[in-house]
Amino acid sequence: MSPIYGCYGDEYARTPHIDELAAKSVRFDWAFSNAPICAPARSTLISGMFAPSLGTQHLRSDIPLPEGFRIFPQLLRDAGYYTTNNVKTDYNFSAEGRWDESSQTAHWRNRPEGKPFFSVFNFMITHEGPTNALRASDTEGLTEWNDPHEARLPPFIPDSPVMRQLWAHMYDLLAVFDQGVGRILTELEEDGLLENTIIFVFSDHGNGIPGYKRWLNNAGLQVPFILHIPKKYQHLAPFLTESSTDRPVSFVDFAPTVLGLAGLEAPEWMEGVDFLATAKPETSYVYGYRDRADDCYEVARSVFDGRYLYVRHFMPQLPYFQKAVIFEKEGSYAEFNRLYEQGTLTASALRLMQEKPVEELYDLWEDPFEQHNLIGINDLEGKRKELEDNLIDWMVSHRDTGILTEGIMMMGAMEAETSVFEFARGIPEEDFLDMLGAAGMVGRISEAGELKGALVSDHEVVRFWALVAMDAFPGAAEEVWEQVSSLLYDRSASVAIKAAEVMVKRTGDPRALEVLQQMLAASYEPLVLQAAISVRQLEEKALPLVPAIQRDIFPKYAGEIWGRYRNWSYPMFIGMALDKAQQNSGVHLSPPR
Repeated sequence: MSPIYGCYGDEYARTPHIDELAAKSVRFDWAFSNAPICAPARSTLISGMFAPSLGTQHLRSDIPLPEGFRIFPQLLRDAGYYTTNNVKTDYNFSAEGRWDESSQTAHWRNRPEGKPFFSVFNFMITHEGPTNALRASDTEGLTEWNDPHEARLPPFIPDSPVMRQLWAHMYDLLAVFDQGVGRILTELEEDGLLENTIIFVFSDHGNGIPGYKRWLNNAGLQVPFILHIPKKYQHLAPFLTESSTDRPVSFVDFAPTVLGLAGLEAPEWMEGVDFLATAKPETSYVYGYRDRADDCYEVARSVFDGRYLYVRHFMPQLPYFQKAVIFEKEGSYAEFNRLYEQGTLTASALRLMQEKPVEELYDLWEDPFEQHNLIGINDLEGKRKELEDNLIDWMVSHRDTGILTEGIMMMGAMEAETSVFEFARGIPEEDFLDMLGAAGMVGRISEAGELKGALVSDHEVVRFWALVAMDAFPGAAEEVWEQVSSLLYDRSASVAIKAAEVMVKRTGDPRALEVLQQMLAASYEPLVLQAAISVRQLEEKALPLVPAIQRDIFPKYAGEIWGRYRNWSYPMFIGMALDKAQQNSGVHLSPPR
């Protein structure tokens, strides 16, 4: 959910309980998730570490963690707090044993008498699913509903009756959420705890419709955040002296801040800062990341300095709106597709479905809906360079595992018998800069010959990114085709998969189809997923693989989730990619439930 509470000035919202709490709290006007989708956002929030540091940036995965690693509720539990989570985790690593109680009935009321508590309540009613389902039952507890005709749509949302209905329904769900917040506040008051409890109210990313969730932009990253500190504890936040603040904060900062409120020192591995312990710095930076979501691969990074948002796309050839099952299932996505096919999308909405620029720069003070990309404006070249350099330095210092790609990252950690974090931190800076430099070529080369050196590099990550750059390059490839073809049987499975994808797209080479079929039959699911995504992206050229997919591959990942998939992790996303590959080849499938 984006910052659309009434206390943020949104007159369409009906959030009386949140607004009443905000009137005696602090409203953060520049609060951000570090990722525009739930799993990496929640991983960052609960760990105090950037997801690409841990390797938890994809949705969804199961990442091995460093020995002894603990999320901040475990540290609170060690200090004597009773910790509960009701109920979503979705951290991209196991949450087992990390809370005193994590269930649909988890509540501070279950604690031993007199014990201090830390309790999280997740309200799922504003999630992408209910937002797009338009179920009347989801809002039956309301006595009034938003009028679609009065909705104020942002410029990138098409003004159609369906989108107006969805927009109004989204605000109705917000009203249901507000009722839930009201119930929690009432329970605290009934227990005599309201004036003894510090309260955070926020969401995990932007609205669950196109242009928000999944989009690495302000709309996808900015969240509402109300912080209520009772009078008896206001000495713990001496720099919060007004009813609102424009200090930028992000999820990576929440863990050290909560620990600070409890009088605990954040462990050295945490990468955020306690934003209540110091005055607002003259300049502070908020970092964002977007990686694989479902079966849609992506690598993009962003940095915000309090006014300007800079975004760097490392796979600009892939539109956010990829041709994938997830973008056909939900109501708002289906409506975008319908209007796109009709040719009636406005230029602003059409941008969401097109290839992305390599760089984006927006002045959020003047352009909050990010309609005017300022890249190429001479007067802002200094700002662009400043933010680009800052972002690259951040990626290098944190050994951003997004650059390693998912298959290489997971295989590397497994073969080294270590965590992804430790595997990445073991990469020498010079080698990592080479990898980042190769990724930086995507969308920026003027002729294929520029890739010759990278295609024969000793580093598999460099070879992989050279192939991505080849995939994104629209021109002739004859001068490097020998090197591309040689990578079809590369010792790195991730490189071989990408080489096969590029070769099928350009020539339809049957040897490349054979390699993809072999990779689909592999046992290691992260690599199978990469192969399945490549096959999906072949569109109708995947037709020769359909018999093997139907006979041998898909049945291994079939199950009851959505009526089709085995579980919510890799099998779901492999299945989704294979479903779309079959549809691209003319096979009719019943849509997932």
